Amino acid sequence: MPKCAEQKTRLLSLLSLLERETDEEHPLTEERLRAMLAARGIDAERKTVLDDLHALADYGYDVVNRRGRGGGFFLASRTFELAELKLLVDAVQSSKFISEKKSRTLIEKLCQLTSRYAAGSLARQVYVSGRVKTENKAILYAVDAIHTAIAENRRITFLYSEWTIEKTLRPRRGGARYEISPYLLTWEDGYYYMVGYDAAAGTAKHFRVDKMSDVVPGASPRDGAAWFAGFDPAEYTRETFGMYHGEETSVTLDCAEKLVGILIDRFGDGITFRRAGEGRVLCTVRVRVSPVFLAWVIGYGREMRIVSPLSVAVELQQLARDALTELHETENSHV
Repeated sequence: MPKCAEQKTRLLSLLSLLERETDEEHPLTEERLRAMLAARGIDAERKTVLDDLHALADYGYDVVNRRGRGGGFFLASRTFELAELKLLVDAVQSSKFISEKKSRTLIEKLCQLTSRYAAGSLARQVYVSGRVKTENKAILYAVDAIHTAIAENRRITFLYSEWTIEKTLRPRRGGARYEISPYLLTWEDGYYYMVGYDAAAGTAKHFRVDKMSDVVPGASPRDGAAWFAGFDPAEYTRETFGMYHGEETSVTLDCAEKLVGILIDRFGDGITFRRAGEGRVLCTVRVRVSPVFLAWVIGYGREMRIVSPLSVAVELQQLARDALTELHETENSHV
């Protein structure tokens, strides 16, 4: 092997050893590094290895030489800190739009970004079995196609599916393709959604990306530029996902004080509180009243009730009565 090529191979191998075999708790002596290089078929003298280590440090790698007993060389910092990698692993694990197989593949790649010792702590965190995960293995390609269309100001066409009682996905519209002008991707409740403009309907629509397939950027430019100019993504997602449908109203809730954190998590820090007796608070929120919101309130039983407006409280009572009526009718039908 020519000397120049041999030097490059040795330097890259040394860097690989530092990245995968060392960290602050696991330094390697120069002698041990030479032995590991030799195991890879690379012979190097002591001075050569030391010179290479200095060259890597000069280039910008955080190579540290800890002196004394138990010391040695190690890579002190990397592109991602261990805490950051744990955060990314957790995000991949909890993402419903990433299949279980792809989750494991991505986590394995994340583990390559730290030492093998630290990677072990990441691997012990991995648990994806039993979680609700998409089976759409092409979702990453769909996301890439959507990003491409947004960047190039093009519409997209795609098939959109729905679940059947046989637990299979069936294309809607009898397999007819949708044509939408994509404007953004948003992540809500573990799922990826594409928000775009439907020219035929003259309004915004959203689609779960894991239910989209055969996404193809078209040749036509996007519609809805004027609509998107006044578009507030945060407001759209707040109103569209979860409980925010219906007419927006200022609602006052009488709650157990222990629910303050839940209320802030749900509605943000713009809500107001005032004490209403021992262990109780009054909370005023701006919310789009809907059956989902009312059912959410009912779910807390005596720990939460609607104080005002009276019309919303009456609406909640009617929802509860309707549910009880439905339950009694179901019970009677089985008698």
